[in-house]
Amino acid sequence: MTISPPAIRYPLSYTQHFLRLFDQGDAQGPFSARYNIVVGWRLRGRIDVDTLQLAMDDVADRHDALNMTITRGEGEAYQVRQPSEPARLLVVDLPAAAPEERALRAEELLTEVEAGSYSLQELPHLRAILGRFDDEDAVLALIVHHTAGDGWSMQLLIRDIVTRYAERRGHTVPPLPQPRPYHEYASWQQEAASSAETEAARDFWRERLGGARMLAVPTDHARSAGLAKVCPVHRFSLPKDVSARVISYAKAMRSSPFMVLLAAYNVLLGRITGAGDLVIPVISSGRGQPEFQETVGPFFNFLPLRTDLAGCATFREAVERSRRTCMDSYAAEIPFLQIVAEAPELMADAALESKALCALQVWQFATGLDGERVGDLEIAEVRERLLDQPNGTDIPDGALLTFDIAPSGEIFGNFAYNSNLFLESSIATMVADFSEILRAGLAAPDSPLE
Repeated sequence: MTISPPAIRYPLSYTQHFLRLFDQGDAQGPFSARYNIVVGWRLRGRIDVDTLQLAMDDVADRHDALNMTITRGEGEAYQVRQPSEPARLLVVDLPAAAPEERALRAEELLTEVEAGSYSLQELPHLRAILGRFDDEDAVLALIVHHTAGDGWSMQLLIRDIVTRYAERRGHTVPPLPQPRPYHEYASWQQEAASSAETEAARDFWRERLGGARMLAVPTDHARSAGLAKVCPVHRFSLPKDVSARVISYAKAMRSSPFMVLLAAYNVLLGRITGAGDLVIPVISSGRGQPEFQETVGPFFNFLPLRTDLAGCATFREAVERSRRTCMDSYAAEIPFLQIVAEAPELMADAALESKALCALQVWQFATGLDGERVGDLEIAEVRERLLDQPNGTDIPDGALLTFDIAPSGEIFGNFAYNSNLFLESSIATMVADFSEILRAGLAAPDSPLE
């Protein structure tokens, strides 16, 4: 009888530990079948489905995070890499559509995919749906459970898949860089936790967040109402002229587009809550270590950005203050669990009866395929998504406003929220008010803030 060696237990990253705190079982929360990230690409060129399956299998085996199981519940926390299995690829023929209608049909497919459930128990955590308009035009939707990946990871995965596909089709393409395993990142975090740099960062956050609480906004429904929760998504885009001004004003202010968007969001939440001292929850990429830039896994971090807008007179001043907040905070970024240990009252308002957090994130990745040809396929990300959807991927609690800055400079947004807490009309009003604050501020940055 052959005895299998004991499975190797790897430590969890701080992000994975953070997700365990919000475990709500298999029905909801970060370990449910609905906590996924979905991104889609248009593929133009004749697709060999068998070769695409093999390319996905190559990539699923290449990244250890896609094959990990994570312990849950009480006791020691760890993850174990399981034997590689074929990735799940579903091929569907889409209804006939004229070429000018296909962008809308692609968006409808992604909306349907995002509303699906994909078991955390089924490995690997990578799967795809290929929707074909015809033999030369298709949509590839990649689905990854959020405990195994993030937005940056999705860009790596599509690059890896189309590169492996091209290689298997006999094309000469640049070799893929070798990724470091995600479990090595988790081990590195443990080692870095006691470093002098981490201790200095802890000191920064202890001083920065002294007496602070994360800003929570009023909800439409009390938590005790016990309403059923789904996670609708309100989608929108900024007018092209406003998007262009965000980019140009950021350059003029020696800022990033994120800092300009954060400033407008700070003004919005300040008006909603009446607060001048704002601690906004922001989702950062968490990818500060160059050696892990090629690694697939959940790196995202929950970063509390504290900006004092008391007495702020103009939008320019709001951008300047938000910029200083970002420069200081990102220079001292450490995992949220280490931050909150230095600010015990930080989350005190997050689960109040009639309040909830509204987090912010901006997608703008260093990697990505947009209109490029790899082998015999042309790849372009489906970014212009404007259809609201009644239920998307799970938001563990509250709401999350996301902006996607396309290479063209256009800015698309979506506001996902818990329906047991917020009404659709309230979310739409917040978006409209945000857009007006941004438009007016960029048009006349030195005019008084109303």
